[in-house]
Amino acid sequence: MVFSALFLAGELVAASSVQIKETGPQKFELLVDGKPFFANGVGGYNNLPMLKEMGGNCFRTWGIESLEERIDGKPLLDYAHDLGLKVVVGIWIGHERHGFDYMDQAQLRKQRRDVEGAVRKYKNHPAILMWGLGNEMEGPASGGSEIRIWEELNHLAKLVKKEDPSHPVMTVIAGIGGEKVKNIIKHYPEIDVLGVNAYASAPGVGGGLVEQGWKKPFMLTEFGPSGHWEVGHTSWGAPIEPTSREKAASYFATQKRVIEDGQGMCLGTFAFLWSHKQETTSTWYGMFLPTGEKLGTVDAMGYAWSGEFPANRSPKLISLSSSADQKKVKRDSLQKAHVKVKDAEGDPLEIDWVVTAESTDRQVGGDKESVPPSYPSLIVSNGDESLEFYAPSKSGAYRLFVYIRDNAGGAATANFPFYVE
Repeated sequence: MVFSALFLAGELVAASSVQIKETGPQKFELLVDGKPFFANGVGGYNNLPMLKEMGGNCFRTWGIESLEERIDGKPLLDYAHDLGLKVVVGIWIGHERHGFDYMDQAQLRKQRRDVEGAVRKYKNHPAILMWGLGNEMEGPASGGSEIRIWEELNHLAKLVKKEDPSHPVMTVIAGIGGEKVKNIIKHYPEIDVLGVNAYASAPGVGGGLVEQGWKKPFMLTEFGPSGHWEVGHTSWGAPIEPTSREKAASYFATQKRVIEDGQGMCLGTFAFLWSHKQETTSTWYGMFLPTGEKLGTVDAMGYAWSGEFPANRSPKLISLSSSADQKKVKRDSLQKAHVKVKDAEGDPLEIDWVVTAESTDRQVGGDKESVPPSYPSLIVSNGDESLEFYAPSKSGAYRLFVYIRDNAGGAATANFPFYVE
């Protein structure tokens, strides 16, 4: 099925026209049907009504197959449109680390056909903001010297624009280090917007792009807490995860700083991740718990977008302390932990403690990881601010997690690593 004009809610709805207007030297504005639009966005499409309620106006996906998913019986794009949300439609472009060969003409031809087909099928949907042509296809640790990738993206962008001149093309890279920006300027002139995924370095993206000669608009396409590669580590190599309270402060500060320092080049930001996932831990990047509760990072972004906190805020974790925090302990030893929490509305709080093994299935670039095992039998007491727990009987690396939930869909969390000798 190829969309032309769509009947949505009984009305014939035409595609949006999206343009980038240069308002001054290296200053830009995104226009949707002639009206200014700054992307207050997220990565992912979990709980889209809450995104709208919090003041967000768009989200990004990574692969075209996402558009086939249905929410409440509706295709994702229709569901987004009904909420008044725009979508940066991700089109997955092959990664060499996954086996794609940019020297293989047969693979290139197939990828080109797939890209053209995807754009042709969805281009007239009114929820589309722009095309996200590829995500970190250069590799998360790349210096950007892979000229063949940028040249192929330039070819693909031409195909997209020929098929659909009404929506800009953005390609997302992993940070702005190395020669990426220089080589994109030289070998990928068809790009309209540069998307940058950055975490601890996110506040400096705008200035860094200017220093490297970038003269087009950009978007911060992933940001959030400091990455697991950017934080302190224990003596046995376990990264130390910020608490949900610390993450909330980081999200808010990054959003404000990027907009202020974007020098008119920033067209929007996308907080990561508007869902949950296992990446280093089960809580590092998710803005929601796996059980669905929102964390303080959601509240922080809502305040950044709208200037108001939600009617019921997530609990606040003041501190977490333990005899085992970042320590080496003896097997089967009895340990203690204590958490201090506060709830703005005085809601009753449920506190749960979990001991897990340290993840050993560490992937790169956000690739899928398996969830490490947990050990509920080690918890002596559960359900209040103080805890006694036994260290596992098997030597190795572990973590203690604490989850605080109110009775209104909010939560807070923290964890620390420890090692059993």
